[in-house]
Formats: sequence, C-alpha cells, structure tokens
Amino acid sequence: MNLREIIHSRRSIRAYKPDPIPEEDMKELLLSLQNAPSASNRQPWKFIIVTDNELKNRIAELCFRQMFIAEAPYILVGVGNATDAWRGKGTYVKNWEIVDVSIALDHFSLAAWEKGIGTCWIGAMDDKGIAALLGIEEPWHIIALMPFGYPREIGNHRGRKSLEQIISYNHF
Repeated sequence: MNLREIIHSRRSIRAYKPDPIPEEDMKELLLSLQNAPSASNRQPWKFIIVTDNELKNRIAELCFRQMFIAEAPYILVGVGNATDAWRGKGTYVKNWEIVDVSIALDHFSLAAWEKGIGTCWIGAMDDKGIAALLGIEEPWHIIALMPFGYPREIGNHRGRKSLEQIISYNHF
C-alpha cells in the first residue's frame, strides 16, 4: 500500500483478534513514534503499551465502559509533558505537547494500518483515574489512548464532508 492508499483506507477498529504482533513489526511501529516530528524537536512524550488483561479491563471501564478497548491485545497510552514542550507564542496553543503526542500517535496509526494492524483513537476517558492506575504523575498527563491489534472486523467507510465545505483559500 502506498501512503495515499493507507490514508484513504484507514478505519477506526473496534473489534480485534487476540493475535500478537510479531516483534519486528512492533519495533517498526515503535520507531514511528520515536521518529515523529515535534515542535523544536522537544519530544515531550512517553508511550506506555498495556498488555496486562486486568489493566486493560480497568482502563476500558475508565473509558466509560468502552469494553472493546480491553479486547485489543495492546493499548497504547500517549502521555505528554507540558514542562518539556515548546511553548508557543500564539494566543490559543500555549504548550505543544498535545499536538506533538497527537502527531506521533497518528504516525503510529498509519504505520500500523500499512501492516494490517488496526487502531482507534480514544479521548473519552477518566484520564486522572487511568493516570493513577498506571502511575503517571504531574507534569505528565494522558493525551489519548489507542487500542491496537489485528482487526476482527472492519467497518464501512463513513462519508466525509466535501472539499468545498472544509477548504478555503486566502480567507476563512
């Protein structure tokens, strides 16, 4: 698959096979996190891979009972550090750890899809409860979770807004 095919065919996966990912493929996925760009190359991130079934179940419970999360063989937890992040000069984005960790997670998601591995972005969660469960302390905080593994089923393509609805030139 080329990059265009990967981007256009990727889906959020909510049903996973229990199959483990081969070590060499996992290493490539982890390198996609390591090599993602970050503002001023600050790399204000850490990533936790949760494989323990009890922890996965407790995390799924803390994600408003989205139990499909626990079905995945792995949960990737993207954690950012505002102290280490570049501090923007604009009025909206002050600390870039949210952007930086999101870029790394997106790289991971696309690299996974190329290998037939599905992911799903999770933002609905009790982040403080999960942080306590995993031992994450200030100044670190969870940006997003991403269950991943081989898909048991792949949903249909959901429509997208037209380019005319989302793109403008020179002015809003």
